[in-house]
Amino acid sequence: MEYTRLGTSGLKVSRIALGCMSFGDPAKRLPWVLDDHGAEPIFRQAVELGITFWDTANIYGLGTSEEIVGRALRKYVHRDDVVLATKLFQPMHQGPGGAGLSRKAVMEQVDASLRRLDTDYIDLYQIHRFDPETPVEETMEALHDVVKAGKARYLGASSMWAWQFATMQHTAQAGGWTRFVSMQDQYSLIHREEEREMFGLLAAQGVGSIPWSPLAAGRVARPWGERSSHRAQVDPVVDFHGRPLFLDSDQAIVDAVQRIAEDRGVPMAQVAMAWVLKNPVVSAPIVGPTKPHHLAAAAAALDIRLTDEEIRSLEEPYVPRMPTYF
Repeated sequence: MEYTRLGTSGLKVSRIALGCMSFGDPAKRLPWVLDDHGAEPIFRQAVELGITFWDTANIYGLGTSEEIVGRALRKYVHRDDVVLATKLFQPMHQGPGGAGLSRKAVMEQVDASLRRLDTDYIDLYQIHRFDPETPVEETMEALHDVVKAGKARYLGASSMWAWQFATMQHTAQAGGWTRFVSMQDQYSLIHREEEREMFGLLAAQGVGSIPWSPLAAGRVARPWGERSSHRAQVDPVVDFHGRPLFLDSDQAIVDAVQRIAEDRGVPMAQVAMAWVLKNPVVSAPIVGPTKPHHLAAAAAALDIRLTDEEIRSLEEPYVPRMPTYF
């Protein structure tokens, strides 16, 4: 495993992050997630591979992912050896502090996450989305207070327009409050819209990208049209705004991944992950494994150096699209 600083912060993370949306109670929203027993070999493998960056969220499994991660922290690794990340924003209950980024929500949800994770502190506390209903000043001061109270060490954000992220960073700086050190954004060979404005902003501000869905929910990890996994069979094809997650033109990209993988004699996932890892603003892609080979392929991608010709063949078929899921 390789390790790097998260952006220009002092926080060191493994270059592959363990995405824990894959763990939880299958009865809570996502039927393909793993319970404690199913997640056990994944956590053991992560420790063996040196993957010390674990990412979850309060909304994953309506809190059950955090509970499983908390039990895994006690069972498989020393707490201080892991960089633990979680998030808030999505609705956990109907009360005034159940969702969003108000001061009430921030204070209520951080304490709830700490209880479920059974830990005294969160290394990276992230806002899951931008909240248009709460003044930015209120959110940033509340998050700063969470850091000063010792409940979180660093702050991060996820999936929003670049102008929104810039506004939040500027507000924090103007108020003398803690700024974000990371942006968790959707980025893969078939979702590249972050390259237009967000990545330039992150580079200028020294913020590290920790991409979610770097394999586009597995679309670039298997031949085009193959739907052999349960998740592939039940995953949506549009987001909650009705924006398409995939285009017919993406087939040319997937076909290019397949050709390169066959020429190199490696799984398609390694090629697609290597392409994400080569971007200098990317600190650690988040891998949501449900099978042992998922983490192994991601870690092996660190050893792949794509040629200029391979990169061109992967990038040329890309067609611009609207960002999804925010």
